[in-house]
Amino acid sequence: MAVTTQEDPRQAVQLVVEAQRLTSDLTRPDAGVYWTDLLLTAATLYTGLAVAVLARGPLAWAGAAICAAALYRAVSFIHELTHLRSDQTPGFRLGWNALVGVPFLAPSLLYEGVHNLHHLKQLYGTAEDPEYLPLSRLRLRVMAGFLAAAALAPLGAFLRFAVLAPLSFVAPGLRRSVIGRFSAMSVNPGFRRQDLAAARRPAWRAQEIGAWLWSWSLVGLVAWGGLAARFVLTGAMLMAVVAVINQLRTLVAHEWRSDGRPMSVTDQFLDSINVPPPGWLPLIWAPVGLRYHALHHLLPGIPYHHLAEAHRRLAGALPEDSAYHRAQHRGLVAPLTALVARSVAQVGLSEKPV
Repeated sequence: MAVTTQEDPRQAVQLVVEAQRLTSDLTRPDAGVYWTDLLLTAATLYTGLAVAVLARGPLAWAGAAICAAALYRAVSFIHELTHLRSDQTPGFRLGWNALVGVPFLAPSLLYEGVHNLHHLKQLYGTAEDPEYLPLSRLRLRVMAGFLAAAALAPLGAFLRFAVLAPLSFVAPGLRRSVIGRFSAMSVNPGFRRQDLAAARRPAWRAQEIGAWLWSWSLVGLVAWGGLAARFVLTGAMLMAVVAVINQLRTLVAHEWRSDGRPMSVTDQFLDSINVPPPGWLPLIWAPVGLRYHALHHLLPGIPYHHLAEAHRRLAGALPEDSAYHRAQHRGLVAPLTALVARSVAQVGLSEKPV
């Protein structure tokens, strides 16, 4: 069954109304914050990559770790792009794609037009939700496969842009399949994009062609050998590491209790997780506001740099029996352990899922 709160529907409405009232001044993104964060993160990313490739011993490993952390943060801005209007942060979408999206074969076309569906009340937790699987109702080996598959993300991205993109431009039937099946960062393997017209937009075409040409350049750099090949292969390996970490974060972003039916606003909120301070590790494994995932589902219009203040206000103003406080967790281990326990309770260690 789907998770239920057993609460008066008026309480759910009251939570949303009160949350909006307390945070009404926090919905405007600060373009200066976005650009400063992105530029510093990108500089750290490429410096760390250079150290990882050019240095040896512990210094190289330190550079790789710094690069991975910065790369994870940089790529995570793709989530913000789906909630930003172009006039709010002029040029930011183009800048992010140029600095991060295209170089790492993760242009924003893969997420824009996809993530917003996850926030639709009538789609959340259903078979049409691109970012949902009923993991609490699936076997542990499915979860393990879900996590392990992320390591292949760089290979999948390369094939998407180096092979499928150019072929799809000359084969209309293949083009429809590439757009529908292979142009979305999604959790749900059954998800298919329906916004095929989006691929005709200039921004989509620019991103796709840029990623296609860059992917072929990467082949040339690897064939060249030496430092050029080391840069490419090191970057690919770090991207795989980042993809696995993000997949692990995804496992604890929700409680994954839905049975496929639409869920109420409160149920959606309680099916999501916040990992607020005082813990500092979530700054690494849930960057750019992802540690406030439940709050984001409650108030998706708040930019990442205001989420901490929004949480402070709500946590301090809402009564202790408010549903808001039930979405708070201290770290990654507890919600992950709870997910495993729910899976075992639902389907056991070997039985078929219910």
